[in-house]
Amino acid sequence: MKDLFQKKLSKDKYTAKDIEILEGLEPVRRRPGMYIGGTDEKALHHLVAEILDNAMDEAVAGYATQIELHLNENNEVTIKDNGRGIPIDPHPKFPKKSALEVIMTTLHSGGKFTEGAYQTSGGLNGVGISVVNALSEKTIVEVARDKNLWRQSYSKGSATTQLEKLPAKRAQKGTIITFKPDSSIFIDNINFKPSTLYKMARSKAYLFEGVKIRWCCATTLLGNDIDTPESEEFHFPNGLQGYLAAITLKRSLIVSEVFAGSSESKNKKGRVDWAILWPVDEDGFLVSYCNTIPTPEGGTHENSFRLSLTKALKTYGEMTNIKRASTLIPDDVVGGACGLLSLFISEPQFQGQTKEKLNSPEAARLVESIVKDHFEHWLTGSPNTARKILEVALTRAETRLQKKEDKDLQRKTATKRLRLPGKLSDCSRATSNGTELFIVEGDSAGGSAKQARNRETQAILPLRGKILNVASATHDKLKSNQELQDLFEALGCGRGKQFDSDKLRYEKIIIMTDADVDGAHIAALLITFFFKELIKLIELGKLYIAMPPLYRITQKGTTYYAMDDTDKENIMNNILNNKSKVEVSRFKGLGEMPPAQLRETTMDPSQRTLFRITVPTGEKIRKTETLVEELMGRRPEPRFHFIQKNAEFVKHLDI
Repeated sequence: MKDLFQKKLSKDKYTAKDIEILEGLEPVRRRPGMYIGGTDEKALHHLVAEILDNAMDEAVAGYATQIELHLNENNEVTIKDNGRGIPIDPHPKFPKKSALEVIMTTLHSGGKFTEGAYQTSGGLNGVGISVVNALSEKTIVEVARDKNLWRQSYSKGSATTQLEKLPAKRAQKGTIITFKPDSSIFIDNINFKPSTLYKMARSKAYLFEGVKIRWCCATTLLGNDIDTPESEEFHFPNGLQGYLAAITLKRSLIVSEVFAGSSESKNKKGRVDWAILWPVDEDGFLVSYCNTIPTPEGGTHENSFRLSLTKALKTYGEMTNIKRASTLIPDDVVGGACGLLSLFISEPQFQGQTKEKLNSPEAARLVESIVKDHFEHWLTGSPNTARKILEVALTRAETRLQKKEDKDLQRKTATKRLRLPGKLSDCSRATSNGTELFIVEGDSAGGSAKQARNRETQAILPLRGKILNVASATHDKLKSNQELQDLFEALGCGRGKQFDSDKLRYEKIIIMTDADVDGAHIAALLITFFFKELIKLIELGKLYIAMPPLYRITQKGTTYYAMDDTDKENIMNNILNNKSKVEVSRFKGLGEMPPAQLRETTMDPSQRTLFRITVPTGEKIRKTETLVEELMGRRPEPRFHFIQKNAEFVKHLDI
């Protein structure tokens, strides 16, 4: 007892000795998720994006015309540009270090904080290249400038050699960076995917017509990937319009014309490139960029683009005496369109280090000042095209207003079917008997599911990321959340006291998410949504969770699927013949699962596994309500107490 008492006293002491100071780039290695969003495959590829963005900044600034991206064996990447080259002269603040070493080993250092070096750039926080260096077990930088070649090596954020001078070719200039990620940082020893880097390089070339990007990949890394070439050079003088034409090549269009253009602001401090078309199937998308950085979560530039197109179309409707045009909103005009938007501005403000959302107010003003006028001129110059686009937008508006007035959703024939909310791909059966609605996370998984489904009985509704937590949200937030409103409308059965099982448009509602922590979180949020808003649907036994496998195991042409590690070990030890070679692959997500395998393992009623969601009856339902409030409600304290109480029962922690 005395020893225990002394230990408690020592723990209660909190002195200066307990304050830890992290030197150099150690904070990055300790908490990589703060800088690149995690340690998974997406974060790994973000390292390449950081270096490639620096090269693109040199191109956009007019100093580089060629960029090379090489995926080498042993999980190494080399990125080369013919720009100015990173400065190698001594830094004024650190006279004993070159500017190169300062940039590579110091957070928040770089040439993008002032207006002199770059007018526009993809990053202004000065952490990109130093973060890559910190998270790499080996980094080699070669700089060619002033007819000299310089080289320095690094490891895990620190220089391992002095800056050395080498013989240089006369015309050589620019920067070459080769790095290998630290396998102790990234989970499961993941490797770079050639297809991902190939698409990244191609998209960058589309975003800036003045650059040529050469892609090279070691042959041994391609395997069975027939869609990714060993080498290719990208140069697209038509920019975004060529990119949009390439990715919508097989789509049927409402109008053949593409609204595309490029324009600088009057003060020459910003530029907007855009391309948008309207497909017949209305399975649209809007992909946006800022200074060649993808912004998958949109932001001020994307919102302004949607609003500018809407204002222009409403103005055209007023000019042509179509009064109904005043009811249009951005979802009516852009909801079913396929569009690309690229913005170049100085000092962009991103949300988070991974720059997935743009928060710059000036971006909204720039986009509206350019796009609205151009779209108005385009519409007035092509009245037939304008009339067709306006008709489609008005049809979507009428459908939206009908739903808002709680009119019943009637399923019609395939050719006359009512336009449905969001990105719902409906099934063709006229009644709800035998039909299923799969709720999936993201467009990638939605695309695979659409190809894998039975079109007669299975509908697909992709959701964008994690949905709203309805247990902690206000009524106004719930009412204004488009994702949840689309889900309500797709189900067609009302909610709360207005729930009507006879109006439910599907016999089964199936939540289908990735077999990982994020997927489980999304599933938990969806189950919370149904519990709080549509509990009668659960009571009727209509809600299910799909169970996609985690592993694919192949031996001698025979394939087995394992749900988890335990299932995998059981198959390996008790079913397979240990004398023959066994291939084991892990599915990273539903979006990366081939449609045929997704159908076989998760969507085919004769082979899949579904878990039905149930709720207790009588007084036991009160305990469930209390538990949901504790785990998902607004107050964090109950969650904290729950974790403390149940932590000892956790066997496997997936972070």
